[in-house]
Amino acid sequence: MTEPITADALQRRLQDVLQPSRLEVIDESQAHAGHAGANGTGFGTHFRVRIDAPQFAGLPRVARHRLVYDALRDFLDGGVHALAIETP
Repeated sequence: MTEPITADALQRRLQDVLQPSRLEVIDESQAHAGHAGANGTGFGTHFRVRIDAPQFAGLPRVARHRLVYDALRDFLDGGVHALAIETP
């Protein structure tokens, strides 16, 4: 991955891939300083995503979450330790 792991980068990816009707990405890394997966910088490791997208219609929660994980796979492989996903 060439793009730094930021809330803006995750938001752009989710916007491009899922074209959500509602999207909020919050970097919660600072609250996890000293925990597993923290990188010592206070950002880029722990995120919360609040999202709703037309593709979610009729899907169970696990399938909605899988779409988000799939869209962010290279970020997860590149250093995101925790991803809290909130869908309708």
